[in-house]
Amino acid sequence: MRELRKVSKNIHNIVFDKKLKVLLISDPHWDNPKCDRDLLKKDLDKAVQENAIICINGDLFCLMQGKGDPRRSKDDIRPEHNNGKYLDSIVETAAEWFTPYAHNIAVIGYGNHETGIIKHQETDILQRFVDLLNYKTGANVQTGGYGGVLNFQGYREHGGNPTFSMYYYHGHGGGGIVTKGVIQDQRIMSSVEGFDCTWQGHVHELYHHINMVAYFDRNQKKISHRAVHQIRTSTYKEEYGQGDCGFHVEKGRPPKPLGGYWLELKTEVTPNKVHYIVPKFYTT
Repeated sequence: MRELRKVSKNIHNIVFDKKLKVLLISDPHWDNPKCDRDLLKKDLDKAVQENAIICINGDLFCLMQGKGDPRRSKDDIRPEHNNGKYLDSIVETAAEWFTPYAHNIAVIGYGNHETGIIKHQETDILQRFVDLLNYKTGANVQTGGYGGVLNFQGYREHGGNPTFSMYYYHGHGGGGIVTKGVIQDQRIMSSVEGFDCTWQGHVHELYHHINMVAYFDRNQKKISHRAVHQIRTSTYKEEYGQGDCGFHVEKGRPPKPLGGYWLELKTEVTPNKVHYIVPKFYTT
């Protein structure tokens, strides 16, 4: 990555040379005992080894075991967070755990677990974590929004830089056992335009599909086609287990996939010298 620039609260411009690899993950729920930290560490370590950047689309934290939270359960709190400074201890231990990855993390967006703490506890845990991580490491980790834009820009010394624009939104609703949240992709397609990719998390599903859209090319006065990639990243919290008990099982929810997507971006050029970006998605 050549440059990470925060254009506004939830819009970031990411400039790269000819190639860029990005780890796209959401919903790690890092502080939950059910988080598969070994798998998370494996993916983050690979990002560091391959000089990839890391983007997180909400619910980095779970944060449900605080005083007054009706969802709290003694079974769902890690020993190091079971103290009188529950939220503070999560921030402090997370900053230590994520230190090896700080210089690879580009943008972290908010999920409903982080915004719920802002609403009910009047503190922004995500921003506190990012501030402490940057202070400890000298990194440039940025907070995004619940939704926003990641604009990937290929660098060319003489201008005409191609872009690959991604609309991210943490997500809403329950996803559905049958639809798995895919219907939300179509709703997004009806309300935003101009993006090359949309990215959601939240419902702990994992998929990638492509929507082809027709548009009127005003310059060439013809109808052209373009692809809109739509991805959903899952979680690192494994809640089903043996299917014997627990909130997830009692609600009739099935086992969920774990992990996210790798995105590889590469600049190409047409015979008439038009530069463009080719994306490649594959699961972690």
